[in-house]
Amino acid sequence: MRKLIVIGDYCRDTVVCQEIRSSVDGFLKNQKESKISFISVTPSTIHTSYVLQQIVLTEERYGIPEETVFFVNTDPRIERDSYAPEAEGSKGVIIKLVSGIYVTGPNSGFCFSMIKERIQAVFTYEPLSKGSQFRSRDNYPRIIAHLMDYMEDELETDSSSKDIIKELKGFYVGHIDNYGNIKTTITHEDLKGKLSIGDVSVIEINNTKQEAKYVDNLFGGRVGQLVIYPGSSGRPDNPYMEISCWSHFGDTKQGEAAKTGKDFFEGISPGSSITIDL
Repeated sequence: MRKLIVIGDYCRDTVVCQEIRSSVDGFLKNQKESKISFISVTPSTIHTSYVLQQIVLTEERYGIPEETVFFVNTDPRIERDSYAPEAEGSKGVIIKLVSGIYVTGPNSGFCFSMIKERIQAVFTYEPLSKGSQFRSRDNYPRIIAHLMDYMEDELETDSSSKDIIKELKGFYVGHIDNYGNIKTTITHEDLKGKLSIGDVSVIEINNTKQEAKYVDNLFGGRVGQLVIYPGSSGRPDNPYMEISCWSHFGDTKQGEAAKTGKDFFEGISPGSSITIDL
């Protein structure tokens, strides 16, 4: 049986997670073998896309991709501004990646944009798009169970093109980790030939501008100095850049408050756009 990784904007809610687990288990051939984990994201489809890509990359490097299913559910109905009949949301898709990983969920916003280059095939399944506000519990579990039980060929899906997956252009906050480091969608290649180690650039997020020094790692500047550097996410040969500053946290000297990247930009959140002077 394939394992299931759920990425959703409701995954902090333990009640919701258990309802999804119970619903999926109920459709499995042998629920005693099920392995289900949950990852919480914000309602930003950019945040969802970033986290999905990072876990996909990790599964492909260290896991068993052909034994892995992702269910991704962040669907704030961004295509609508008024009444949605039967709580209709984004069209449900089933995606197979070149590595053998299966991904399913509503094709909302940019949720699948950052794995687009890894897609082998895309399928749609009309019954997934409406009929319940809680489609994760009421509509998707049977489909998820089929994928976990290697029964994908029994699903009556329609073949589609990966052109239905949106392109993500520009630079954004992809994720903010528990330390407050800002993980961006800027890659190391994006800065190649434009910035050199030691250069200082102006970064703007949420109308706040700050100077950041380009260094080779988080600890490449001085304590309390905002820096931009190749981070720990993304492809090993072309990592995503992070924005933060070195802090001693509880051991901060001279009574200074601990400060990391998020503290330099008021109101920052995953999905916020980034401008950098290059």
